[in-house]
Amino acid sequence: DPPTNFRDRSEVDIYLIRQKQEIKSGSRETSINHYIQNLEQMRLPSIISLLQTTTLFLHPITATAATFSTRDIFAFTTHRTTSTTAVRHHSSSRNKYTVPTMTTSSNDDSTKSQNLYLSTPLILSQPLTNLCNRPIYLKLDSLQPSGSFKDRGMAHLCTTLRSTKGTTRLISSSGGNAGLAVATVGSKLGMDVQVIVPQTTKELVLQKLRGLGADVTVHGANWNEADVLARQRAGEDEEAEYVSPYDDPLLWTGHSTVVDEIVLSSVEESIGAIIASVGGGGLICGILEGVSRHNDVLGKTRIVAAETIGASSFGGAWNNNKDVNFKLNAIDSIATSLGALQVTPVALERASKHEENGGSVRAALCTDAEAVEACVRFSQDHRILVEPACGAALAVLYSDRVREGALEGVGEGEAVVVEVCGGSGVNSELMESWRKEFL
Repeated sequence: DPPTNFRDRSEVDIYLIRQKQEIKSGSRETSINHYIQNLEQMRLPSIISLLQTTTLFLHPITATAATFSTRDIFAFTTHRTTSTTAVRHHSSSRNKYTVPTMTTSSNDDSTKSQNLYLSTPLILSQPLTNLCNRPIYLKLDSLQPSGSFKDRGMAHLCTTLRSTKGTTRLISSSGGNAGLAVATVGSKLGMDVQVIVPQTTKELVLQKLRGLGADVTVHGANWNEADVLARQRAGEDEEAEYVSPYDDPLLWTGHSTVVDEIVLSSVEESIGAIIASVGGGGLICGILEGVSRHNDVLGKTRIVAAETIGASSFGGAWNNNKDVNFKLNAIDSIATSLGALQVTPVALERASKHEENGGSVRAALCTDAEAVEACVRFSQDHRILVEPACGAALAVLYSDRVREGALEGVGEGEAVVVEVCGGSGVNSELMESWRKEFL
C-alpha cells in the first residue's frame, strides 16, 4: 500500500518516480468505473471517449480518484509513451483498462487545482537537435498563464501566505515578469496587488499589469531602486506582505516543480545538462533544489546558468571565486528582465553544493546580439516569441561560441533540456526592432 502522509505534490512525484524506477516488468489493472464517474463530473466527454475506446497498460501508480484533476488527465493523455511508463494498445476488449491513479495529500496542490500554474510540455526540438548533434528538449514555461516560469513560484508563495497568514494584500517589485506573475496569481486568489517597477520596464508590460488589476508604480533606474520602495511600503502596511521577485524559499520550492516534471517525463536519454537563464537567482535556486531532490537521477547533471554579459550577476560572482559579495555597478543589457545587480547568495551556495555532490555548474555569458539572434531563430524554428532574457538560455544552443564552452564534457549521447522561461515583454514589433538593432 502507498504511504498516505504526503505533505505536498513534490513528495507524491518523488514516490511515483521511485515506483517507476523499481518496477522492471508487469502491470496491474484497476477498475475504470470510478475514473469515468469523476471525469463525467468534470464534463470531459472527449477524454471519457478516449478511455472508453482505448486499452491502456501502465505500471502501478498510487492514487485516490477524488483528487483526479484536469491537469493530471492532460498529463496522462499527452504523455509520450514508453515501455516503462505507458503503452497504448488497440484491443477488441473495449471494457478492459489499466490506468494510472493518483494519490495526493489533503492539501493536494491547491495551486494546480486552482489553475494557478501549468504543468508545461517537454518537447524534442528537431531543429536544435540537428544543430547541436544531440537530443535537445524544450521545457515550455513560456506557456504559463502570465507568460513565464514565475507563475510556479508565485502560485506556491501566494497560496502559502494566504493559508498560513490570511494575507489578502501583496506588494512586489519587478522588472516585469515577476510582477505579472504575482498579479496573475493574486487576481485569481482575490488578493490586492501592488507592483513597483523600474523605469526600464516596457510599456507593453505596464499595460498588462494594469489590465490584471494591479496598482502599478514606476520608480527608480533599476530593479534594486524599485525594490527599496516596495519594501518600504510593505513595512508601512501591517496588512500587506512583501513579495520578492526571486529571493524567497517559497518561490524556489515552487520553481523546483519544473525539475519534477522533467524527471517524470518520458525522455529516453539520460539528461546531461539543464540550461536556464539567471537574473536574481530564483529560477536556478529552484532548479538546483529540484535536482537535489532527484539526486539519484540528476546528481551528475551539468547546470548551465545563462546570462547576457551586461547582466551577469551570477556569472560575475561564480567566475570570481564564487564571491557572494560580487555586485554589478549597473545593468547594461537588452535583457532587462535579468536586471538584478546581485544574485542571491543561496544560488551560489546551492551551485557549489551541486558540484560537491558530483555535478557541475557552468556560467555561460552571451552578448546582447547573441541573445537576440537566439530569440529570432527560435521564433523561426518553433513559432514562439520569447524575451532576450530567455534568449540568453537559448543562445547557449544557437551560438557555436557559447555552446562549446557550456556543454564541454557533456556526453555526446546525453540529452540537454533548456528551460524556455518565456517572458511577457515581447511582441512581433519588439522582436523586429531588436533584430534591426542587433543583427
